Amino acid sequence: MSEPILPHGAVPSPRKLQWQRLGKNLFVHFGPNTFSGREWGDGKESPAIFNPAKLDCRQWAIAAKHGGFEIVILTAKHHDGFCLWPTRTTGHSVKSSPWRRGRGDVVREFVDACRAEGLKPGLYLSPWDQNAAVYGDSPRYNEFYRAQLTELLSDYGPIHEMWFDGACGEGPNGKRQVYDFESYFEIVRRLSPEAVMFSDAGPDVRWIGNEQGFAGDPNWSTVDPRTWVEPGKAADGAREPRRALQHGDEGGEAWRPGETDVSIRPGWFYHAGEDAKVRSLENLVDLYFHSVGRNSLLLLNVPPTPEGLFHPTDVSRLAELNARLESIFTTDFAAARPSTASSSHEQHPPSACVDGRNDTFWAPADGAARGSVEIDLGAPARINVIRLEEAIHLGQRIAAYHVEGFDGAMWRLLSSGTTIGHQKLDRLWPTTVSKVRLKINRALATPCVQAIGLHLDESVIP
Repeated sequence: MSEPILPHGAVPSPRKLQWQRLGKNLFVHFGPNTFSGREWGDGKESPAIFNPAKLDCRQWAIAAKHGGFEIVILTAKHHDGFCLWPTRTTGHSVKSSPWRRGRGDVVREFVDACRAEGLKPGLYLSPWDQNAAVYGDSPRYNEFYRAQLTELLSDYGPIHEMWFDGACGEGPNGKRQVYDFESYFEIVRRLSPEAVMFSDAGPDVRWIGNEQGFAGDPNWSTVDPRTWVEPGKAADGAREPRRALQHGDEGGEAWRPGETDVSIRPGWFYHAGEDAKVRSLENLVDLYFHSVGRNSLLLLNVPPTPEGLFHPTDVSRLAELNARLESIFTTDFAAARPSTASSSHEQHPPSACVDGRNDTFWAPADGAARGSVEIDLGAPARINVIRLEEAIHLGQRIAAYHVEGFDGAMWRLLSSGTTIGHQKLDRLWPTTVSKVRLKINRALATPCVQAIGLHLDESVIP
């Protein structure tokens, strides 16, 4: 009897595994910049400018739901330091604004709307605060920031993704703030243990290294944080952070999958002059294939207008994106089709690749690091999208593969690649095949293939 297949290297926690399976999340940038027309405020904006006359967080949540999103993340505080909840830590918040006569609470309305629509709320709390007088006095500001974080997680939880970033500057004292991230992370773990935490380098998920919506290829969910140094200072074999963020590290000791953030508009906050510059459906689909389709998660930003509503164009585009993805992936020509393999582990047959489950997988026999699976479609089928998935709860293993198709006369190369991870999507010219064969050319350990899907995107057929 074959030995059971054990985890290899770093593996995701149940919390991270559930997060990776979401595919895409929604970001909502909202605050004084929405009214000032700026992207980065300086903390000197008067709270009087914040007055969204028609704020409707339920409209945001409904749009997100129709777009197929499950987690929505709100900028509870951006770099200008203005708080969208009536915090006890500062007067620079909604309680000093004319909105709701100073008795409003955007964060409360946001989390309640998400939960009413069956969505999971997430929050962004910028460490950089250009309004706080104690910023730059590192011990005092860290205490101030921890108090804000504690308020959010105590009063509005559970929170499902907590978003930090590394933006940093000098305080009024001329000193650069030193963030105590470890203490921030401890608060999240204690008060909202179900939350996944994002920052540039983790601790749970990492930034993908750009804001253009493209993950690296290859893209490992594993990283080795010890090799990350400041840009331009790489030495002794260390990798500069942008490359490490984009690609991860083969065999890295920490599981920190990438999150690919990008805005549906040129800016992160709403600007009326960009109403005609909302990303096209084709562009959004392309971003999906270059993020989710490269073992990342897509974080798409949609900024509300000064009235407090998503613009109709943005709302339509979200629904169009979801409809397009459903049209591509609803039909799987490989589903439940007969399959064979070069060899198989007794408990993990090739049929597991096409059974539609995420708790089964194929693996070759005797711990082999190479192997192949062949699927008989039963009749010629036209395809132009190949979907591959690994059983990542056992680690990410596959480092090189290729896919062949049988056209009735001969086998032809359809696609090839390096990493697969949670999901790899290969697009190809529309091709008619009756059989498909996945070959694993290199793996760090016995490959564990969870799914092979074959699809047709009819909208791009000439």
